[in-house]
Amino acid sequence: MKYESGDKIIVLLTNEEGKVVEIMNEKMVMIEVKGVRFPAYMDQIDFPYFNMFSQKKIVEKKKVYVDNMPKEKGVLRDKKEEGMFICFMPVFDKDVFDDDVVEKLKIYLVNQTDASFTFKYNLLFNGESSFQLTNTIEHLHEFYLHDVNFEDLSDNPRFDVEFSLSNPDKKKAPYYETSLKLKAKQIFKKIEEIKLKNEPTFLYPLFDTYPDKAEEEKVDINKLGNAGFRVYDLSRIKELLPPARSVVDLHIEKLTDSWKHLSNFEILTLQLKAFEKFYDLALAHFQPSLTIIHGVGVGKLRDEIHDILKTKKEVKSFVNQYHHAYGYGATEIFFGY
Repeated sequence: MKYESGDKIIVLLTNEEGKVVEIMNEKMVMIEVKGVRFPAYMDQIDFPYFNMFSQKKIVEKKKVYVDNMPKEKGVLRDKKEEGMFICFMPVFDKDVFDDDVVEKLKIYLVNQTDASFTFKYNLLFNGESSFQLTNTIEHLHEFYLHDVNFEDLSDNPRFDVEFSLSNPDKKKAPYYETSLKLKAKQIFKKIEEIKLKNEPTFLYPLFDTYPDKAEEEKVDINKLGNAGFRVYDLSRIKELLPPARSVVDLHIEKLTDSWKHLSNFEILTLQLKAFEKFYDLALAHFQPSLTIIHGVGVGKLRDEIHDILKTKKEVKSFVNQYHHAYGYGATEIFFGY
């Protein structure tokens, strides 16, 4: 959806400014102009900064203004480059000195390929997820994701996107993951560049061409057996695995008897190795859940485990809440196979 409730708009017919108060459907919104509310089709309104940029201004004292800004769709559909892009559109407002300042950024995906994709989008600030979205984007289309307040861009934003073909192709990869990390200085520089070029947006490429499926390396079982390797029947693999645990205690005295000479870093490393071991065993045995006892302390071990869990696709959810047996010193992990 191009507009959201609260967005400032301008009525194209009368050149009056107003705001969006309600999204009625895919084609109409309820707007408010000078205290009066009435419905309008989306092609009857536009963002006010486009109107501001369409009028020439007199530039004095070598001050740079953003003039004659091209219409959004014309830029986004310009197929000068092939690939998938993430697009940033600064929304400008006026400060007390009547200078242009950036209020927020509108973020889009831009698909300049001949294929349609399903995508999973995740925006993180300082490593914490802030916004997630799953949807599809058609070929040669742009998709509006959301807005980001300009002041939030100093919080180390990271844009993670996973793509998969809407129409699967056996020759293509089942999915493709990409990530974009931006620093505030980079964004400021890009905004200054588009001001000088009189352009409304700036883009970052996510991929040029969707990758082909990786060829699976075939292993000759007979050669492995002849070389002295022990080969097992896959149907019996679970019988040969070490037993799994539903509860794992990572207190160091539970893992080793000789730990008093170890540094804090060495202790943490042993604890994380034990966590990974029993986590993998839980997956191999298709356990529905796993409880990790990490203790309370200063929270270093807990935080490290939580950071790892956030990267695991098989984790449906995890929670660190009060438990009658462990207090706040345990995290329960729930798997989604």
